Amino acid sequence: MLIYALTVLVSSFLLFLVQPIIAKQIVPWFGGSAAVWTTCLTFFQLTLLAGYAYSDWVQRFRPKAQSILHALLLVISLAALPILAGTHWKPLGEEDPLFRILGLLTVTIGLPYFMLSTTGPLIQSWFAREQNDPVVAQRAYRLFALSNFGSLLGLLAYPFAIEAWVTTATQAWVWSGFYVVFVVLTVGVAFRCLKTRFSLSAVDPSAETALGSETAAAPRLFDYMLWFVLASLATMLLLAVSSHVTQNIASIPFLWVLPLSLYLLTFVVAFEGRQGRGWYIRETMLLPAMVLAGFMAWGLVTDDGILAIDYAIPLYLLGLFVVCLFCHGELAQSKPQARFLTRFYFVVALGGAAGGLFVSMLAPRIFPFYWELPLALVAVGLIGCWVGYKNGFGPVRFVFVLGSLASVLVSVHFGRAYYTDASFDSVYASRNFYGTLRIKERRYSGADEPVRRLVHGVILHGLQDMNPDRRRSATTYYGPSSGVGLAILEKAKKSPSIRVGVIGLGVGTLAVYGRSGDYYRMYEINPEVISVAQNEFTYVKDSAANVSFALGDARLVLEREKNNQFDVLVIDAFSSDSIPIHLMTREALAVYASHLKPDGVIAFHVTNRYLNLAPVVQAIALESGYDLALVSDEPTGDTHGLMALSDWVLVTKDRTFLAARSIVAQQLQIERIENLKPWSDDFNNLFQVLK
Repeated sequence: MLIYALTVLVSSFLLFLVQPIIAKQIVPWFGGSAAVWTTCLTFFQLTLLAGYAYSDWVQRFRPKAQSILHALLLVISLAALPILAGTHWKPLGEEDPLFRILGLLTVTIGLPYFMLSTTGPLIQSWFAREQNDPVVAQRAYRLFALSNFGSLLGLLAYPFAIEAWVTTATQAWVWSGFYVVFVVLTVGVAFRCLKTRFSLSAVDPSAETALGSETAAAPRLFDYMLWFVLASLATMLLLAVSSHVTQNIASIPFLWVLPLSLYLLTFVVAFEGRQGRGWYIRETMLLPAMVLAGFMAWGLVTDDGILAIDYAIPLYLLGLFVVCLFCHGELAQSKPQARFLTRFYFVVALGGAAGGLFVSMLAPRIFPFYWELPLALVAVGLIGCWVGYKNGFGPVRFVFVLGSLASVLVSVHFGRAYYTDASFDSVYASRNFYGTLRIKERRYSGADEPVRRLVHGVILHGLQDMNPDRRRSATTYYGPSSGVGLAILEKAKKSPSIRVGVIGLGVGTLAVYGRSGDYYRMYEINPEVISVAQNEFTYVKDSAANVSFALGDARLVLEREKNNQFDVLVIDAFSSDSIPIHLMTREALAVYASHLKPDGVIAFHVTNRYLNLAPVVQAIALESGYDLALVSDEPTGDTHGLMALSDWVLVTKDRTFLAARSIVAQQLQIERIENLKPWSDDFNNLFQVLK
């Protein structure tokens, strides 16, 4: 079994290692959005489905034909190496990012990933058909557990052993080298099979053989439906929980990788064990899965939808693990004889792809809010009801069904509350690739006009008092005493007209500082935000300055533009608490500097609940010969909550600007972080800046 196990382990390791390697190459091109990772996962699931379909289809051939065809495809796949994304795939700003990402991935890693995805089921099938003992043949399913263990190793190796030490280009080249090793191993197994006596089922699947097929009935339509539903539900939960915790709870290290790692671990637990029976025990896992599903639904609405991180992350990650273990454990309990394993894996992959497509492609187009998580939790309870009724007995059946039904009712109740909270006071809601946008209105006592707020996920992205006498007042993080407000006002004192660039439009608040003769250029990746700022808020309309817009990732747009000679360039492109790392590197600073006047100022918005970003900006600024100041603003006298605490780092080579009384009065010392190196496109470490 050693050669089979080694081949499966290497293939699965590479299969999941390539995901963060290629994602890191392309995430900066698409604004650092969490949706890029979700789209990548969907591509990988679709390719995995294609690989499993191929593995099932090729079983119809004789062993010699299987080996020759597979070896030929493996050799052809080497033409795709190395796996470096072509720069011609960089977006121009107006195309649909989802389909551009899928096309890029198809061309760059499509065939190698396809061949890797075929390895697990195909190698297991070859191993099973080589055996003369049906019990030994069933051990092929243990290779599936080993495959997921290898995938888990590859996934965890990246953030801890690779990302912080190896450049992005080198990662791609080294992975490509190991892929060559994988091809050699798999070709060796293929030709080994030519010399091995296969059981008769390899030639005639309808024949009675020692695989146990003479006593094994073919899977029923209901079996296929069950496999599909369980697999799709687990994948829906994986993607929905990943989106929820990274966009609405915290975008911090490991939260990208940990949900997928736990998902893979449930496969290992479910399919590993003596005689392939796994370690999943229905009697001890069904009710905990139902209880946690109910608590996850509760977490969507408690504390106004912003559950404290100390509780939210353990709840959702533990809930994901237990519920996925329930789904995958039921899959393992219902797996067929080894003769049908490729068909089993194909249906599982089909369900996974369907769940992924629903979350990444369909849900953003039909739901204005993140409805996929509440719906998935309701579905978990319904599946629990069926499993409990079908497999319980006596009082146990009653407890299983009652507990699952309670989970359904709780999920429905809190799902309705989630919708009510999301839509309360909302006058506008939309959702696209970059997330959800809502406009909420609220009138304060005695006010004739409402205060209008733009909310992205659960984070406020700007507000405006719509009263004509007050709607030209800067609010939230952009008031006159904020770092960016001081920077613009100080520059305006010295010149009758200034040029200001703003990366991250929000509701267009900063346009309020514009005077006749000033020029403001707003960079925004989300076209919906531009529409909202122009049509639902009046900061841009009311501005006396000449305001223009640039659609697309700001760094890519700036790379294509000529020198803008900005007096102030504002970096404020945050999606919820997500950090666009590619906008805070030494390479990004060089791009900004090329568009700045010699005495210009770059204002980095570093307000964040979880990450200490000021030292990051300090490191890249000092390395490039800039001076800087951290300006903290705590507005007072705000009775209606129109202002917000803010931290801005002002970077410039103009020391007289930093010596201005208004800047010095609010300047804070930046706390030092041991061994923090300047971030670059190749190297960055979010762990070091956790608060």
